[in-house]
Amino acid sequence: MHLQPVILSGGSGTRLWPLSREAYPKQFLPLTGSKTMLQDTALRLDGLVDEHPRLGLLLRDPIIVCNEAHRFLVAEQFRLLGRSPAAILLEPFGRNTAPALTLAALAAASADDPILLVAPADHAIANGEAFRSAVADGAALAEQGAVITFGIVPAKPETGYGYIQQGEKHADAALNGAAYRLHAFVEKPDRETAERYLASGEYLWNSGIFMLRASVWLNLIRRFRPEIAEACELAMEAGRADGEFRRLETAAFKACPSDSIDYAVMERLSQADAAPEHPAIVLPLDAGWSDVGAWSALWEVREQDGEGNVLDGDAFVHESHNNLLIAQSRMLAAVGVDNLIVVETPDAVLVVDRERAQDVKAVTKFLSDSQRNEHRHHQRVHRPWGAFESITMGGRYQVKRLTVKPGEALSKQMHHHRAEHWVVVSGTAKVTNDDKTFLLTENQSTYIPVGATHRLENPGTIPLEIIEVQSGSYLGEDDIVRFDDLYDRGGDSGC
Repeated sequence: MHLQPVILSGGSGTRLWPLSREAYPKQFLPLTGSKTMLQDTALRLDGLVDEHPRLGLLLRDPIIVCNEAHRFLVAEQFRLLGRSPAAILLEPFGRNTAPALTLAALAAASADDPILLVAPADHAIANGEAFRSAVADGAALAEQGAVITFGIVPAKPETGYGYIQQGEKHADAALNGAAYRLHAFVEKPDRETAERYLASGEYLWNSGIFMLRASVWLNLIRRFRPEIAEACELAMEAGRADGEFRRLETAAFKACPSDSIDYAVMERLSQADAAPEHPAIVLPLDAGWSDVGAWSALWEVREQDGEGNVLDGDAFVHESHNNLLIAQSRMLAAVGVDNLIVVETPDAVLVVDRERAQDVKAVTKFLSDSQRNEHRHHQRVHRPWGAFESITMGGRYQVKRLTVKPGEALSKQMHHHRAEHWVVVSGTAKVTNDDKTFLLTENQSTYIPVGATHRLENPGTIPLEIIEVQSGSYLGEDDIVRFDDLYDRGGDSGC
């Protein structure tokens, strides 16, 4: 039995601003440990085959479905793990989880018809063994044609999650835990309703994790939402391989309706006789799950001191209780305060009552409406060749620090409105400046005039550090004309 993990990495994580940004969202951050949330998701099934040998599982490398703009971040995360995904499917537009799963099922479809384990990239699960035990049960049921969703055993009357109502018990003596027929999906409740759900024992939190055979999903999506199936099939057929990535045909995918797995298929399956050959089953999961969807959730899953404080970075508290303090670039102190979230980054500081953590979206909306950049990028902006960060900026100048990874290169480009001075801090730079190509080493510099065609490369084996001084009438990242790019970034802005 082949098990194909599918990791959905399309989230933006705006409620965890300012750590999570649109261009570098929470799944790429180490929020709950030393590894990022995407890496933890990829590693979560390690041990499954040995722990449950009776199933005869063959575990495949994961398929990742992600935003096209995040493709190099995904590839880098797996490179750091020393692993390679089976495929990285690039969505030019977000269309929710049903189209994402359809793309993955099309990519995974083969003669052995693997079982898909579909999970978001940005959830935390503390008890990996309990999770793998539930996955083993899901695999046994999915092999028989069932469609599995995992419901989280609720720890409190939570109003921020959708719920799943359990139906009658599904009898199967071979399972490690209990299984139930799926009765209904329920929207996020108010407090009184959530308390009633918890007291009844019939309701579970909706985890967004599913299991089913690839052929089963494709049959169901074609039956219930044929327009989604058709658009995804056209986008895949007319797409193309781009190195380790799979690009979709943009026009075909743009026509695809947006819908979730829950609405497109699961709710229909919960109706009587909708597809009796594919029963919808919910497996209760009690494994320390969190979607880490807000700062209050991160405070709950992180280790706390004796006063309920979570401290990350150079942070200090005095006579303070139940706070989350994160300091990235300077010392952060809190005295005599309770129930606060304080997050400090080089370019922004967030202070919010822990009970109002969901309202951080008001900040990102303000930043977006004001056409500011702090909701999209960190001060340190990642590129496939490395990263850059702004050190200081004036009316007609800007100073940046560039870090170029060994063997990588910026695009061959020119600027209409700015000149640049490059000073090598460490490493070796290969510079193209119009018709000249030469090497620069530590403490050497060069000048790139306005309109000059230029390129910066790192031919060495250690990172190249450059101080770049820009001067001109316009210093925006979109003042760039690309002539050649190793990473096929097309219209992506920036160097």
